[in-house]
Amino acid sequence: MRLIDYNVQEFIDEVDSDSPAPGGGSVSALASSLGVSLSRMVSHLTVGKKKYMELDEDVRKKYEQKFNYLQTIKNELIPLIDKDTKAFNRIMKSFKLPKSTDEEKKKRSEAIEDATIEAIKVPHEIARLSIKALETTEDLIKHGNKNAISDIGVGALLLYAGLEGAILNVKINLGSLKDEDYIKRYQDYCEDVLKDARKIKDRILLRVHNEIS
Repeated sequence: MRLIDYNVQEFIDEVDSDSPAPGGGSVSALASSLGVSLSRMVSHLTVGKKKYMELDEDVRKKYEQKFNYLQTIKNELIPLIDKDTKAFNRIMKSFKLPKSTDEEKKKRSEAIEDATIEAIKVPHEIARLSIKALETTEDLIKHGNKNAISDIGVGALLLYAGLEGAILNVKINLGSLKDEDYIKRYQDYCEDVLKDARKIKDRILLRVHNEIS
């Protein structure tokens, strides 16, 4: 059964267990998926309303393009909830491979490395999609329904949590690799995307707090 087919209680209980997966990666993907959904909820409450219809047609067109883009991001984030757990399980399976002979040791080592690279790529993708969603959410604030602006703030917090959670999963798996160039490339990405995401999240929250204070 896929994680995304669980109901809310089942998913929470699955995380609250003695199994290491689903863990932080899958939960990060879920957090970002919920963050996108909240941003889209505000757009659902905006499009078609009187104030919205008073905007220039060009403004409305751009707003709806970004609204639709968030749906694309959500569609890509949701499968990563299961994909991250599968990547972790693949690593665990690789560690159980036989290692009696030199040939077995070589195959086992290669399998572990391949599985680890996959376990890096999945949270990297979560982070990439999360910052795209944060950027788009910030673009939607100006014309979003002000009665639901606090939901944009919560959405931004969830997106940032999902992004930083994904980065933590990238970093912990990098420690298992030996390719210094590969490690450096991902480390640089992690630092850059965190810095950029933090700025966007802070700008969104400042605007939200100013609106509701």
